[in-house]
Amino acid sequence: MDPRYPIGKFAMPAQVTPVRRQEAIDEIASTPAKLRAAVKDLTDLQLDTPYREGGWTVRQVIHHVPDSHMNALVRLKLALTEDNPTIKPYNEAAWAELADSKSAPIESSQTLLDSVHARFDRLWRSLQPEHFARLLMHPENGERNVDWLLFLYEWHGKHHTAHITELRKQKGW
Repeated sequence: MDPRYPIGKFAMPAQVTPVRRQEAIDEIASTPAKLRAAVKDLTDLQLDTPYREGGWTVRQVIHHVPDSHMNALVRLKLALTEDNPTIKPYNEAAWAELADSKSAPIESSQTLLDSVHARFDRLWRSLQPEHFARLLMHPENGERNVDWLLFLYEWHGKHHTAHITELRKQKGW
């Protein structure tokens, strides 16, 4: 297993159905609770342990997820309200090196993720089938649709949760 991708690299589902979309929305809704469970009872020393050699610390991962999902919420709103908007990427590695990501208590980001996901979940569940075909332009990945955002962020939450749960298994925490 590649520790960078404990659940594998992102891949769009071969077939997108209403049932599969609902599963993805449910998974996104559960992300904050799963991340909380993954870090439950970890000490500061454990939070400051990289999940792999050369990787982010658990603390940085916990701060990264709401940073990323806030961007995702904005991207979704742009795709739903503008015609083929170009979304802005951000330098996630540089964000992870900022003081709030490297040293802040994780509770602030856990609370932020709860709030972002309350909005994210309500918005995802409000969409009609035609909304999932709406387009956006990603400067690095080209033209994508709302389905791509849905399945990318389903994967993203599971991906980072697995970074932490796999580290805990390795370390016997």
